[in-house]
Amino acid sequence: MEADANTSTKQETTAPAPPPPPPRMPALPWTVRFQLFVLVAATDIAQREDGTVNRFAFSLADRQARARPRPDAKSGVRSVDVTVDASRGLWARVFSPTTSPASTHVTAAPRGGVLPRRRVRALLRGVGPAGRHVRAPLCRARSAPSWSRAGGNIAHHVAHRWTSTSSSSPELVRVRVRLAGVVLIQPFFGGEERTGSELRLEGVAPVVSMRRADWSWRAFLPRGGDGAGRNHPAAHVTGEAAPEPELAEGFPPAVVVVGGFDPLQDWQRRYAAMLRRKGKAVRVVELPDAFHGFYIFPELHDAGRLVQEIKAFVEETESTAGGAE
Repeated sequence: MEADANTSTKQETTAPAPPPPPPRMPALPWTVRFQLFVLVAATDIAQREDGTVNRFAFSLADRQARARPRPDAKSGVRSVDVTVDASRGLWARVFSPTTSPASTHVTAAPRGGVLPRRRVRALLRGVGPAGRHVRAPLCRARSAPSWSRAGGNIAHHVAHRWTSTSSSSPELVRVRVRLAGVVLIQPFFGGEERTGSELRLEGVAPVVSMRRADWSWRAFLPRGGDGAGRNHPAAHVTGEAAPEPELAEGFPPAVVVVGGFDPLQDWQRRYAAMLRRKGKAVRVVELPDAFHGFYIFPELHDAGRLVQEIKAFVEETESTAGGAE
């Protein structure tokens, strides 16, 4: 009886372990904090309840650097903007080295108009032709599509469609462009599930919150659809709640950039794991202090590291392709 009493007393006096403290964002320069404040405020104003966009407010948050037709002094890379479809506001920025021969490696970063007017089907129909226009500055190329955030999602779908149809499409065969790799910088994948990183970083990380992400999915995905919600194949490609995509043999090597303060990081790691299960080459670049969209701030150390990681990936795919040819 005495032993039972002691056990009961221990159970009553043992308090549950306190929950771990919420993560704290690393210190940021005041200039970055101010720009993030403006970016988040403009984003919230731009996102109307009916799913449309206040385009003036959106323009305040959509920062775009100019193309560099003359080679950059440090990198030796030039860039040029190519109009793909003026009626859709669709264009691509093509980056190419100046020291390589005509058969070279380019990085194409297509851009479109504001997404919610087009929704997923129209958008994917529009970005497909972008690959054909890399022949504007080059007659023959190995191309590495590079997209960030929501564009990272689209980069996956474009690479999937290109490699699935290029061998059977005479038009694409004539283009003579091979996807040497695909760069996904903090790609925007999702699903109905609330992942651990989404819950852990809610109210902590800037830019992305569950409310903003849900608005983006409602604007992006087809209205009505098939009842899949955020598990629609355009959003959910990692296999937990829907079939995994069937990737063609020619699906290129990928690099996936993951930030430690990006609420979408669990989805991004799941995507990389899916590629591995499919036998595809994938490199995951982990940046523990990076938040969603960090790379638009050149004063941050991780922005410079990202450039070096992409450069190393491009050089690696270039040498691999050169040995195969």
